[in-house]
Amino acid sequence: MKRFISYKNLQKSSLSIQALTVANLVPLFGVVFLDWDAAAIVLLYWIENLIIGLFNVLRMILVKVESPSKQFQKLFMIPFFCVHFGGFCAVHGFFLLTFFKMGPDWDAVTPGEPWMGPFIFLQLLYSVVMQLWQSRPPGLEWPVIGLAVSHGLSFVKNFLLGQEYLALKVNEIMMRPYKRIVLMHVAIIAGGVFVMKLGSPVGLLCVLIFLKIGMDIWLHAKSHRSASLK
Repeated sequence: MKRFISYKNLQKSSLSIQALTVANLVPLFGVVFLDWDAAAIVLLYWIENLIIGLFNVLRMILVKVESPSKQFQKLFMIPFFCVHFGGFCAVHGFFLLTFFKMGPDWDAVTPGEPWMGPFIFLQLLYSVVMQLWQSRPPGLEWPVIGLAVSHGLSFVKNFLLGQEYLALKVNEIMMRPYKRIVLMHVAIIAGGVFVMKLGSPVGLLCVLIFLKIGMDIWLHAKSHRSASLK
């Protein structure tokens, strides 16, 4: 049946799923040994959004199109995605700055001389990234590197070697990160807020991490299964 994710499909993606799982287990070390709280976990998953966005731009650049009109559409959608997704992540990051009290206040985040037109959203994103990165908890660099490697492996294995670039359309690729963010980060942020209100106990932080791992595996398998059916 097409609507189910089969064990065979999970086996095909086993390497990228294993890498994704290992990368997502690294935060457990931060929770247990470095006293990370819910804000640190949510920050890590926000940074993962940026990693996903960067690889999505690569996919949009490399996806094969068959007509001049589709090529024109592709050339328009790549910068549109950068500005729109960048603005989305900037607002999301500002939420972390204010609600979780990470970094300085709004005056320190507001850009100086504004960039031209809609590119101000990318300027805002850059400013938010710099402020959040300066406020990161100790050791956050390692899971960030792990998540980048994990998504890189998935990109090479599924998109390049698996030839998803021949099957997918540029508009489908553009929409992928939004579906993931809406489903996952509503759950993660809601869970993070709940756990933080309880004082970020280690047990609940671990539950939050394992919840995210389970959702990641499901979304990963579903995403690459849909590409293989085309």
